[in-house]
Amino acid sequence: MKHPQFGSSLEAIVYPLAILMGMWMVHLTAEVYGFRLVDWGVLPRTIEGLKGIFFMPWIHSPVDWKHLLNNSLPILFLSATIVYFYRPIALKVLLMSWILSGIGVWLIARNTGSYHIGMSGVIYALAAFVFVSGVRRRYLPLQAMALFVAFVYGSMIWGVFPTDERISWEGHLSGMIVGVILAFVYEKKGPQAPKYQYEIEQELGIEPPDFEAEYNEKLRILKNKVDLERSSED
Repeated sequence: MKHPQFGSSLEAIVYPLAILMGMWMVHLTAEVYGFRLVDWGVLPRTIEGLKGIFFMPWIHSPVDWKHLLNNSLPILFLSATIVYFYRPIALKVLLMSWILSGIGVWLIARNTGSYHIGMSGVIYALAAFVFVSGVRRRYLPLQAMALFVAFVYGSMIWGVFPTDERISWEGHLSGMIVGVILAFVYEKKGPQAPKYQYEIEQELGIEPPDFEAEYNEKLRILKNKVDLERSSED
């Protein structure tokens, strides 16, 4: 049975698989035909490098298959999580993660003449979004996903530091910042924790019953009744 606030399991399988297949098809096509796609990545603060904002996530290292392999499972899982648990805003979160993380790289990354490529920025954005959004919404299923992401991908935090000159840590940092911002921007949209009756009444302007006042009033009436009975007996 489909959860009233979440997406469908079919969508959570089909769309992430389409993204994954796109990554692999681009990489395999480049390998077979010898296309040089690296030049379609982001070259920071250059007009030429602007096109990489859109194409960077599709492109992976032509000399190291580990780059593609390392990004495959995280993007599959995290995009499936977004599509299923945040269906009403899934497309916006995915697109904004894609574009804004690329813009961040273009703005802050070092320009050594090398292009920045890969899906890592989007992965960091989605992981940060799932974690921060799940914690802030205080909704058990989303909190559980936040904890799972923290447990499985918590070590990704080290990727935002310049530990290896071959790795675009700026892309990781940009993605993480974007994910946190999106979690706040879309905090009131998408799935929300069920509200208690008193919360609904407060929103409708219905004053909650004052049980203490009612008790005191009943006690006063009872006391007056006892006093009247005593007076009549006298």
